[in-house]
Amino acid sequence: MAISIVDINCDMGEGFGQWRLADADDRQLLEFISSANIATGFHAGDPNLMDLTVRLAAERGVGIGAHPGYRDLQGFGRRRIASSSEEVVNDIVYQVGALREFARRYAARIQHVKPHGAMYMDIAASEPLSRSLVQAMRIIAPDAALLCMGSSQTYRIAKEAGQPVAREFYADRDYDRSGSIVFTRRAQKLDPQAVTDKVLRACLENKVSTVEGDDIDIEFESICFHSDTPGAEDLANRMRSDLISHGIRIAPLSEIQL
Repeated sequence: MAISIVDINCDMGEGFGQWRLADADDRQLLEFISSANIATGFHAGDPNLMDLTVRLAAERGVGIGAHPGYRDLQGFGRRRIASSSEEVVNDIVYQVGALREFARRYAARIQHVKPHGAMYMDIAASEPLSRSLVQAMRIIAPDAALLCMGSSQTYRIAKEAGQPVAREFYADRDYDRSGSIVFTRRAQKLDPQAVTDKVLRACLENKVSTVEGDDIDIEFESICFHSDTPGAEDLANRMRSDLISHGIRIAPLSEIQL
């Protein structure tokens, strides 16, 4: 079934002190998205940057999400760290709590939670880890949506537990035939029109091509792209414009039935 309303999410606030990961300007990217995944200090982000990004998102009516990661500033959270489920979930609770207070400062709330990088992939593949995360979410943020892949353990377990959950479609990442994204540590510059055509096909036909050369079915409520993908602003602008021209409304997760 063709999609008539969709969220666009992007990772934000991914710097630390004077360091910034990407050339893209979060202020400009916020004009194109409906939900912001804001780094919460472990893989990127610091109190000043978290405060600024939350305020900018709140001023623009963009949904605010916590983007917790492994404690890995040097590796930008893209390296796997051997941890117990309890350790991973406690790190997430800590980071969500920090961002929640910045949101409260601007009369906003945490709309969603999306783990970052290697943590996202580890949780997606692990039933025990997904179950521990969902159990914690049922207590600390029962109304906040979890963002995850539709093929993940996280999605299945969240649905079973009654936790709001949204499936993502990755505009700037490749898929394999299992429906999982192909994890990469460094994104390459992409053709904005090719990315937009891929997104439109996913929205209108529920299909995506895989790295193996197959077409697979895909269902989702949110489209993700990354601020560190070279040319992210051009990509986001083209994608948003073409979605709207095809009659697809862009709205934060809070306005989408999950």
